[in-house]
Amino acid sequence: MALRRARRHCQAGLSRYDGQSLSPRQIAGRSPDVAHHPQYSIVIPAYNESRRLPATLEAVLGSIRANGWDAEVIVVNDGSTDSTAQIVKDFALQAPELRLLENPGNHGKGYSVRNGMLHAQGDVVLFTDSDLSSPIEEAHSLFEAIAAGADIAIGSRWLERDRQTQRQPLYRQFFGRCFNLVTRAIMRLPFADTQCGFKAFTREAAQTVFQLQTIERWGFDPEILFIALKRGYRVVEVPVAWAHDERTRMSYLKDGFKMLQELALIRWNALTGRYRRPVEPAARP
Repeated sequence: MALRRARRHCQAGLSRYDGQSLSPRQIAGRSPDVAHHPQYSIVIPAYNESRRLPATLEAVLGSIRANGWDAEVIVVNDGSTDSTAQIVKDFALQAPELRLLENPGNHGKGYSVRNGMLHAQGDVVLFTDSDLSSPIEEAHSLFEAIAAGADIAIGSRWLERDRQTQRQPLYRQFFGRCFNLVTRAIMRLPFADTQCGFKAFTREAAQTVFQLQTIERWGFDPEILFIALKRGYRVVEVPVAWAHDERTRMSYLKDGFKMLQELALIRWNALTGRYRRPVEPAARP
């Protein structure tokens, strides 16, 4: 069903962007350099996302066309066992700015984000959750913060709570806030929200931070922020609209305990100099 919807979207939706009907050949020939050195890269980690991905790609590609962004979109498939990869391939037939990146099996969200960010070609690189809990239109705010001089702009659900259009259940709010408080205390991170899956980086900052990242599952967000501050990058927190998705796979009890272990690993990495090592320059082909 999801695969048929994706094909319909490709045939009936993307070909009508910019107010005109375009053939696949015309669309494919519009921007031959987009995938090489775009201004923006949008990275979407995905694991078994066949139900949500068609609508997500429609929204992201539609926003790119509507705003005239010079952008690429990278979907990182984390060893999905459903039709996630095929949906991306079908969309890419009429969206030359879209490409699929395959992980070698299932490795976790942190691994997927790192893989996508290090392969991105844009001057500004953003990653977003596949459910678009923060609407892709909110990317404007992060891009503006980067343009104003930030090295990294992170979306925050808590700076302006009235922008939450669908709140989490109370128990998830409780565990989430507790984890954030513990994270801020242990990591000494001065941010209201470390876990929002909506963050943008300059290319140079992304290449440095993600080459040094070691956490491959849910706990990677505090690590990349910790690394960013250790390396002297300017990180700006930006309020964004956000809506809770009931289909989220994260368990605050099981994954929260694992993330606490990962916080200890981050501190150990810092003590042993792991985050001070040299990184490769952010070269592009």
